[in-house]
Formats: sequence, C-alpha cells, structure tokens
Amino acid sequence: MSTPTESPLDIWDDAVLVDPYPAYATLRDQAGVVYLPKDDLYALTRYDVIRDVLADPATFSSTSLGFNPMVNEALQGTSLASDPPVHTQLRATLSANLTPRALRGLKVVIDGKADQLVEELVEKGSFDAVDSLARAFPLEIVADLIGFTGPVKANMLRWGQAAMQVIGPLNQRTQESFPIAGELYGWCSSVTAGDLAEGSIGRGIFDAEARGDIPEGAAGHIIHQYLGAGVDTTIASIGNIVALFARHPEQLALVRENPELVPAAFAEVLRYWAPVHIWGRTTTREVEIDGVLVPAGAQLGILFGAGNRDPRHYDNPDVFDITRNPVDHLSFGYGPHGCAGQGLAKLEAHAVIDALARRVKSLEIGGELRLPSNITRSHEKLDVLKVVAA
Repeated sequence: MSTPTESPLDIWDDAVLVDPYPAYATLRDQAGVVYLPKDDLYALTRYDVIRDVLADPATFSSTSLGFNPMVNEALQGTSLASDPPVHTQLRATLSANLTPRALRGLKVVIDGKADQLVEELVEKGSFDAVDSLARAFPLEIVADLIGFTGPVKANMLRWGQAAMQVIGPLNQRTQESFPIAGELYGWCSSVTAGDLAEGSIGRGIFDAEARGDIPEGAAGHIIHQYLGAGVDTTIASIGNIVALFARHPEQLALVRENPELVPAAFAEVLRYWAPVHIWGRTTTREVEIDGVLVPAGAQLGILFGAGNRDPRHYDNPDVFDITRNPVDHLSFGYGPHGCAGQGLAKLEAHAVIDALARRVKSLEIGGELRLPSNITRSHEKLDVLKVVAA
C-alpha cells in the first residue's frame, strides 16, 4: 500500500472548469486517486474506483458532500447529505413521485411541449439554444411538476444555479452565490402546501409529511432538492445535446433513421460531457482506495467526467458515438445516492432529442460560451445560426 501521488492542479481553476477534459486525462493517467494539496482533496479519476466508492456509503459518507463547511451544515437533513438509514426514508418520498409509473402520465405532456418548442424554434431559423430551449423547457416542466407559481417561478433559474455553485470551495463564485442560495433555503423553510398548485407533486410531498411518512419539516428540504439538484443539471444536459448534435450531424441522422436510439443518444451525451464536474464524499475511516491509503475524515472529489472517459472501461472514450449505448455511465452517480430525478431528466432529454431528430437535418452553431462554474458544467450561450429542417 502506498501514499497517494500528488498534483499541483487546482480543480476549480477557471480554465479547468471551462474545459476540464485535459486535466481529467492528466490526473487519470497519473493514478486512480490523486491528492490535490491546493484544494486539500483526494480526486478520484478512474471508472472502477469511482463506482466502488459510490457503492459504499458506510465508508464514504455523503454528510459532507460539499467543499465548504457552511453548505454542509445547510444541507443537513436532506437526502442528498444523509447516509442510510435516514437517507433511505427521505429518498423514498423524493423518489415516489419520480418512478417510471408515476412519470408515465407526464410523458405525453413533456413530449408535446418539446415538440411544440422545437417546431417553433426551427421555424424561427436561428435562436439562442440556452435561453430558448435548454433553460425554458426544464424550468417550465419543473415549475408545473412541483406547483411553483408567481415570483418563485421567476427565481427558479437563479436559485437553481446558486444552489449548485455554493457546493464548491469558498471561492468568489461560492461567496457571491450564498445570498441567492439563502433565498431558496429561506423559501423552502417557510413554504406551505397552500403555496403550491393543487394536484402538484409539491402538494403530494406535504401530504406525505402530514401522514408521517417523512419527518416533520422534511417536505421543504425535499422540494429544495427538486429545484437545487434537478434544474441546473438538466439545463446543462439539454445545452450539451444541441451542441453535440450540431457538431455531429451524422449522429443526429442516425437517430432520425433509428428513433429507438434516442435513449442511447442521451446516455452518450451524458457520458461524453458530464453535467456535474465534481461531487464530494468524506471517508469515515482510514481506507485503501486503489492501493492508496487515504486517512479518515478525508475529503474526496469524485470526477464523473474523468471516469466516463476512462479507456480502461470504454473503447475510444474521446469519440462521441451514440451507438455505444453506455447505460453504465457515471453522470447519474451510482449506488444508494444515484440521481433520484434521472427518470424525469431522461423524459425531458429524450423528448428534446426525439423532436430535434424528427424536425432538424442539421444545426449550424456560432459561439459556444461556457463560464467557469464550481459544480455544473453548462453553456451560458449557444447560438444556433441556421437550422436545416428535416
């Protein structure tokens, strides 16, 4: 057993955040576990290492999933930042409304909305794919689902972005986002069933609290997660769909010719460009990871995107190929904390891919602007200059 290899890299450097893949490759080539003194964390870089850690919540705790003490304190009591058995109980209520059966009725609505939106954008001929598709679509779906109305709906984007940003270290981005994340936290702490539309999932979560299925006061935490964990990542994924199919029209043609490839196409988008840059775990004891001894209480940084491009697991990992159908990608996590909202994210993304494949032959994109962001890697701007209709 050896001590970990080190790297001077700062995983939150602006250039790394905008395009982390060269850094991922360097760290992954170095070792499966690399200590980064600058950030005082152990980066996990290889597919099998990441998957093994995610599968073992007893050794690798989620109670400190963030990279600063304030956010970890704020997240206590949520299913995101809890371990079994508490996690199991909170997760059951969060997931009850997100099972394939529960979502079945939503599929028709989501497919219809995606088709209508894409049809309108194709007719326009040029548009900003971030504002008019990647953001507009999931924000509307989640608002309807949870029952948000009025000013809350207007704040969803700001709140969702800030909730992810503050999971990072105490850098400028985190500090600027804390007051905004605080608005969301404050609203979730005081929200009542009456604030949410009748028949919404949000109302259903309050009903579960009233029945005693979840602890008193937990409903607000669960709604916080829908917005905090679900919105920004889906926006990132939909932006990535547009950018990747614009760059690879032959892949879009494959989906058009074989609509059954839609799920495989989204899995490959998630593998190729992970929407989440880094996520945390803390060791509950001294432990060996990939032949390296890591002390108790150590902060781990899970690099999903590095694992997703690990050549030990995927052939030609730097090639975007929807026919590989990488259903075992790491972008939804793995194990007990695997993304609770992945069913909804898939419904939304599949609807967008299906609509694009049917209505669009090719997309010409201009500026792809990404801004440095601590946790989520998404486009700030993505200009579609020209659409050739199918």
